[in-house]
Amino acid sequence: MKVLQFTLPVPGDNNIIIKRDVLPYFYQHLHRHDEIQITWIQKGEGTLVVNNNMHVFGPNEIYFIGANQPHVFKSDPVYFDAKSKRNVKALSIHFNPQGKLRPFLELAEMKPMLAFLKKHNNGFSIPEEHVPDVAHKMELVLKHKNMDQLVSLIDLFKKFASIPKLKELSSIYNHSEVSEHDGIRLSNIYHYIMANYARSITLEDVAQQAFMTPQAFCRYFKKRTLHTFVSFLNEVRINEACKKLTAGDAESVSISAIAYNSGFNTVTNFNRVFKTIVGKSPSEYQEDYFRSAYEETTV
Repeated sequence: MKVLQFTLPVPGDNNIIIKRDVLPYFYQHLHRHDEIQITWIQKGEGTLVVNNNMHVFGPNEIYFIGANQPHVFKSDPVYFDAKSKRNVKALSIHFNPQGKLRPFLELAEMKPMLAFLKKHNNGFSIPEEHVPDVAHKMELVLKHKNMDQLVSLIDLFKKFASIPKLKELSSIYNHSEVSEHDGIRLSNIYHYIMANYARSITLEDVAQQAFMTPQAFCRYFKKRTLHTFVSFLNEVRINEACKKLTAGDAESVSISAIAYNSGFNTVTNFNRVFKTIVGKSPSEYQEDYFRSAYEETTV
């Protein structure tokens, strides 16, 4: 299903939708829905694309996706291997703030929660140190029924509001500007780039996927994503390189091999682009990651 506007199946008359997913891989196409989505990744790795931004995701991470915010949890390529025995697991909570819950959220007592929703409609990720507490509160929303479930959801939002400086997932604010037709087209473009980043991709290749001339594609893509084709491709490649630099066998794989396997033709260009996007060199990024991991295991 490649349609951007996605309708969630609502069980009975419930206004809070709980989903437990155990699948070979996550739903792989860019989509959006009227419901806010809170997802706890329990198992699985990949790249989360939200509007015009990318984030590497892994186990025991929690993400808040705003209402109608285009997104996709794109599983790593290994999950799509026909021989793969891997699977992904996640717990998600959905609810529509403009649906039947709207009158409740407009009560004077609920103004702080409604203000929080308006402020954070670009989504956010939960800092690592708060994940255990948030995950526990999500389990309580799952466990409880009827009024107790609603109380648990409010308690979950009280926890969100207590976390300082939540990191936004996207810099695009008007999600409704993306039409269903644009959603299908952008989904195809994102899917093509993320599936082929490791080889040479030209502007003509991607424009062809969108059934546009290169010139028209450049204008279209920049307007919809605030990215040029090259900047988006580079972010995809650097995201993948970051995963490779911090993988279990990363210290035995040369940085030059990672550069070439991530789609870069020269190590010099890889180093330059990596530092521009990440803020440090590949070797510094790798050293900082493993030093931090070592310190955590020795505490």
